[in-house]
Amino acid sequence: MTKNMGQADRLIRSILGVVLILLAVTSLASVWAWIAGGVGAVMLATAALGTCPPYSLLGINTCSRK
Repeated sequence: MTKNMGQADRLIRSILGVVLILLAVTSLASVWAWIAGGVGAVMLATAALGTCPPYSLLGINTCSRK
């Protein structure tokens, strides 16, 4: 997989992913908590890998390296 996410994009996704997972952990009873936790996990995974499948489909590349 080719990296298509820049450092700023990865940092923002990491922070939002952690926040969403923390929100999910603090409110376990809600269906929205499960959804927030899943979205947060996906955001952390894409930030860790440095690639985003929707970016690839749309031809977006925020990575400064070519």
